Amino acid sequence: MTTPGSRWIPALLGALLLTAGCTTGEGSAVDVNNGGEFRFEAGTPSGEVIPVDDRATAPEFSGDLLGGGDFDSADLSGEIVVLNFWGSWCAPCRAESPEFQEVYAEVRDRGVEFVGLNVKDPEQLAQAFVDTQGIEFPSVFDPRGEVALAFRDFPANAIPSTIVLDREYRVAAVYTARIPQEDLRTVLDRLLEEG
Repeated sequence: MTTPGSRWIPALLGALLLTAGCTTGEGSAVDVNNGGEFRFEAGTPSGEVIPVDDRATAPEFSGDLLGGGDFDSADLSGEIVVLNFWGSWCAPCRAESPEFQEVYAEVRDRGVEFVGLNVKDPEQLAQAFVDTQGIEFPSVFDPRGEVALAFRDFPANAIPSTIVLDREYRVAAVYTARIPQEDLRTVLDRLLEEG
C-alpha cells in the first residue's frame, strides 16, 4: 500500500539524480564526492584575494596527465597557479574552458601556470574535451576525484571549482562556480603585483 506522499518520492529522487554533476548556479554546487548531495559554499568574492596572513598552504598532489606523462605539484614552486577542477559532462566547464585558455595565453609568460584537474570522466572523453576546446595547459586525469578530495577544505569538490595559489603555494582565492574571465584576470593581476 502506498501513502499519498510516497508517490512523489521516486520522481523527486529522479530529478535530483538528473541535476547531480555540476554547478547549479552562482555559489551553489553539487558535491561530486558524497553521492550528489547538494551543498552551498561561499567562495572568495569576485575579483578579491584572501589576505596574505589568512592564506593556508595548499596540499601537494601528483598524478597522470591527459595525453601522457606525470605531474607533481612540487614543480609549481615559485609560480602563481590556477587549479581548475572540471569535467567534460559539466556545462559551465564547457563555457569557461575557452576563456581559461585565453587568459592562460595572456599570462603564461608572466610566471602564471594553469593546471586542469579532470574528475569523473573516462579518459577518452576527457582527452576529446581538451582537444576540441584547444586547451594548451596540462590537465591531471583524476577520475576518482582524489585530488579534489585532498583540496576538500578549500573546497574543490564542486565542479567547476577554481583555486588560485600564490607564489608561496598558498590558497589565495577559491571559486566554487564558473569564474568570469575578468574576475580571474583581476585576481591574477593582484597576485602578480605582490612581487
